[in-house]
Amino acid sequence: MIGADRRIPLRCEALLHGQRVLVTGHTGFTGGWLVSWLKLIGCRIAGLSLAPLTTPNLFTAGNIADGIDSTIGDIRDLSTVVSVIGRHEPVVIFHLAAQPLVSQSFADPLGTFSTNAIGTANVLEAARQAPSVKAVVCITTDKVYRDQDWPWGYREIDPLGGKDPYSASKACAELIAASYRATLAMRANGVLIANARGGNIIGGGDWSMDRIVPDFVRAVLSGASLSLRNPEAVRPWQHVVALVHGYLTLANRLLEGDVSAADNWNFGPLDDDAKPVRALVEQLAGAWKRPDIAYAKGHFPETRFLHLDSTKARTWLGWRPPLTFDGTVRLTAEWYREFGVNPVSAGKLTMQQIQRYRESVDVSVRS
Repeated sequence: MIGADRRIPLRCEALLHGQRVLVTGHTGFTGGWLVSWLKLIGCRIAGLSLAPLTTPNLFTAGNIADGIDSTIGDIRDLSTVVSVIGRHEPVVIFHLAAQPLVSQSFADPLGTFSTNAIGTANVLEAARQAPSVKAVVCITTDKVYRDQDWPWGYREIDPLGGKDPYSASKACAELIAASYRATLAMRANGVLIANARGGNIIGGGDWSMDRIVPDFVRAVLSGASLSLRNPEAVRPWQHVVALVHGYLTLANRLLEGDVSAADNWNFGPLDDDAKPVRALVEQLAGAWKRPDIAYAKGHFPETRFLHLDSTKARTWLGWRPPLTFDGTVRLTAEWYREFGVNPVSAGKLTMQQIQRYRESVDVSVRS
């Protein structure tokens, strides 16, 4: 309901308000949006991550480090993870730090496996030994599922897999989290651990290489051609703020002590919002500006069709993001268009879009 009172907390924020929170991967695209929302609800935030990989980046442009305890470090170093958790004493950890690019996983498979698998083990080992930590939300991906090339969404009970190093490494991370959840957490502080699987995230502030929206933005701003690979590949496009909403919803349920929430969860759009790459590009062009588009053959294998069934999260967690595909694309184009005119507005743009999203969440899911 547009225009709802922004001062009324969402249910997903209730137990997070004012809490000590650690975000690994806070220098990344999704991490920046998550930290921004956590700031808005008064959390005391620490971040642990490598330095941003691109210029520009949301972390710098949006002043994400302002007001938080930011550590530039590597989750593959257990002593660094233990030190940050010991110093900050978080109640909840959002584990986003990862090597997130399929293309990079082919260039550096060992680094990808080390970061995504061993890094996750380090975070969970340090978390279970810390008395303060009550909940960990591990962020993975829709690509953890074994590719069945079928026309319906993957469910949480479907088998894990992953042919490329990125997908396989994230499936490994899920198995590690499952082991800690089932056998190791109870041998220490009893921390509740959940995995959150998201779809293809878009939104303002992403400048990663080999991603369609950043490639589109670079083409528009530079006047260059956009090389579009696999235009008919169908993806569950979703705005980053909708996924952050899901992560907060899950974390809040874990902080309630709901043991059943310590599980695997899909956070994806509705069936109608799974669109081909071509449709996303055309929608962005209509909402902003059309670059020259050249079709090219992909340099590495990609799944033709990939979609999540998020019935479980919508039914049991009450997560109902209000954005449609059209709204998601409009918000994304608006952010980059405004940033192109005034780059110092990145932080303000991000906060404004989070506020608008919060106001549009149905009143039935408010406290």
